[in-house]
Amino acid sequence: MHSITPKRQAGAAFVWWLVGLLALAGLALAMWVWAMFSWSYSNGERAGWVQKLSKKGYLCKTWEGEMAMVSLPGSVPEKFFFTVWDDETAAKINAAMGRRVSLYYEEHILLPTSCFGETRSFVKSIKIIEGGGAPLPIPGETQVPDPDAPAPLPALGAPPAQPSQQQ
Repeated sequence: MHSITPKRQAGAAFVWWLVGLLALAGLALAMWVWAMFSWSYSNGERAGWVQKLSKKGYLCKTWEGEMAMVSLPGSVPEKFFFTVWDDETAAKINAAMGRRVSLYYEEHILLPTSCFGETRSFVKSIKIIEGGGAPLPIPGETQVPDPDAPAPLPALGAPPAQPSQQQ
């Protein structure tokens, strides 16, 4: 009959204590990440021209982009760096490249690694802006026309509409 020595019991207790401590640390980290994704530090929209969008990362692939924002003609553009998780949103941004757009984003701070993205700004949606600032549909999306919208202006160089003559 073999008996377990006290030294062996202490070693097994230490291993179980270490496993429990690591499990508790993993659970705490998971709760922290969940809390940081559930709560956004700020959100808003930024308008400009997307100049770059690429999928980056060795292990965790995210879409990383850069948008030039110009406040006054002739001024140096400020750059807005952003991350996109959704492939569908990234495809819409790629389709709108070279056009003026407005990006809706949420800012999530205190994330533990760059695996979630290289920036704190995560883009959720996009609107194309042309001319007077009215959003245009993004290729591939269907939109219902606004019945309250004013009638479009005639194209430049088009002959003026003739009033009807009644007698």
